[in-house]
Amino acid sequence: MKVEQIYTGCLAQGAYYIESKGEVAIIDPLREVNTYIESAQKDNATIKYIFETHFHADFVSGHVTLAKKTGATIVFGPNAETNYDAYVAKDNEVFKVGDVTIVALHTPGHTMESTSYLLRDKDGKDHALFSGDTLFLGDVGRPDLAQKAGVLTEEDLAGYLYDSLRTKIMTLADDVVVYPGHGAGSACGKNLSKETVGTIGEQKKVNYALRADMTKEEFVKEVTDGLLPPPAYFPANVKLNKEGYEHIDQVIKKGATALSVEDFEKVANENEALILDVRHQSEFVKGFIPRSIFIGIDGGFAPWAGALIKDIEQPILLVAPEGREEEVIIRLSRVGFDNTLGYLDKGFAAWKNAGKEIDSLKSVSAETLELEMSKNNVPVFDVRKPGEYANEHIVDVPSTPLDYLNSHIKEFPTDTDFYVHCAGGYRSVIAASILKSRGIHNVIDVEGGYAAIKKTGIVRTEKVCPTTLK
Repeated sequence: MKVEQIYTGCLAQGAYYIESKGEVAIIDPLREVNTYIESAQKDNATIKYIFETHFHADFVSGHVTLAKKTGATIVFGPNAETNYDAYVAKDNEVFKVGDVTIVALHTPGHTMESTSYLLRDKDGKDHALFSGDTLFLGDVGRPDLAQKAGVLTEEDLAGYLYDSLRTKIMTLADDVVVYPGHGAGSACGKNLSKETVGTIGEQKKVNYALRADMTKEEFVKEVTDGLLPPPAYFPANVKLNKEGYEHIDQVIKKGATALSVEDFEKVANENEALILDVRHQSEFVKGFIPRSIFIGIDGGFAPWAGALIKDIEQPILLVAPEGREEEVIIRLSRVGFDNTLGYLDKGFAAWKNAGKEIDSLKSVSAETLELEMSKNNVPVFDVRKPGEYANEHIVDVPSTPLDYLNSHIKEFPTDTDFYVHCAGGYRSVIAASILKSRGIHNVIDVEGGYAAIKKTGIVRTEKVCPTTLK
């Protein structure tokens, strides 16, 4: 028996490859599926099943493409309805993969079709649980994504989740390995661990949601408390995962079109395309195409694209580091953005060399910010997440999280310079690029973010332990 976790840091997502006696099961594959096919070929094995733990909201799964390429059967849990061929498993139904078996445990709560998959070894011993978004390390799945007006509330879903955990998961032996669907950084939970593999026994000790003496009422209150609105792209990704999507090879072929400066401009104007600049923030601030948006490929790229670009059908043109254009197209497609129309051949240098208009972003050190704050009452905005802000922040500086920047646009002054900062300098440049694209050009980025600010004498609030923030 071979079990491999294929973890993608950008999405904080775990897919799984299970092989036994020449048969393979894949759990929650990513959209680009060649990795799984190549692994099976190396093992001289056949992909038999593609198990989906639920209809994912935070990424587009590769189940449809993988099934078409391999002939494998897509398996969902009870209550799942799709627009393509899929097998809907019964609760406790057993699937044989070589010498091992995989049991579908219906665990509704995160969504109503949510299903965990229990792997038993050749001797029938429970070995590992692939828990999807039902159980994370340190947390459980958020119960607000599958609400239905007049039918299900987040409290209803939380109640289902409580029952699922206690009747299906906490009854498993302590040594059963837990392979979750996500780790820290995912928007599918609140307090996810940075670890990506654990055990049932460990989780019973450290996961607040698995307290043995916890009542259902307490569980519902704690799990629903402090939930932030889900990213805007989540419903669109659920729809794609239910109904199917364009083959990724076609998405890449369309997007990987090198465009001259003239053609780039023409395509942008004719299609009202968004110009997305994915270079490093240190390069972007020095010069960029006016009204382009920065989301750096080397940060939390795909989730930020999903959170900040409202429409997944939005035509997109890329300004990317040479040689990384296809990578960007693939990572956009992971969150449902399939309408990349091409990229600027030779990158930003070609635009600059053509004598085209360029814009830039003023960026200053934390020491400069400290000096300005000592002389004047300068406006400063913190674009980190609410939890980071609550933990510690500059005194009298408001919280304007990047996730919800659109709802804060009117709070930024237009008649005086103001400063934006995040934790390390990535998100603040994203925020500044969005503000400049909206005509707010008096924004100044604080290089190095809060990490640099902490090394100055700027007055900050007392640090609050994260466990007291609930």
